[in-house]
Amino acid sequence: MAAMPNKRWNLAGATALVTGGSKGIGHAIVEELAAFGARVHTCSRNAAELEECRWRWAEEKGLQVTVSVCDVAVHAEREALMDTVTDVFAGQLDILVNNAAQMVFRPTTECTAEDYARIMATNLESCFHISQLAHPLLRKTTVAGGEASSTSPPLRELPWRPERGDLLCC
Repeated sequence: MAAMPNKRWNLAGATALVTGGSKGIGHAIVEELAAFGARVHTCSRNAAELEECRWRWAEEKGLQVTVSVCDVAVHAEREALMDTVTDVFAGQLDILVNNAAQMVFRPTTECTAEDYARIMATNLESCFHISQLAHPLLRKTTVAGGEASSTSPPLRELPWRPERGDLLCC
């Protein structure tokens, strides 16, 4: 699954950061961007899972992906992530996908204040802060269509729905 020769979607030379890329939608986005030629960096809270993904991408699929452990709910870890991305890509970032998300699988009435704070820190605050941190790199992009975007997990449980909707509407 090395880089696909497709002029319309050729991302050769482009760089991308995808948060939460070790599973789900983020994993698929990492693979697609890398398959179209982008150099991709992704992060996850789970070091073992992340390293297994990195190995498979490199050894089994021939994709160019770097990884780092990061809990995007933590302010200092987001800053460290962007320092890493800046170093790995020598100050170039063309694509940002704020994909990392946290969900609580129980009724809203059973969610604690801590659950809510964690969800908001992961699903909303991290998108805002990482976008802010990435902005100086993104605004220098020479790749057509380089932009910041956000993916949304499936609608299942409140309390994350309102904040993700607000993010997608702004």
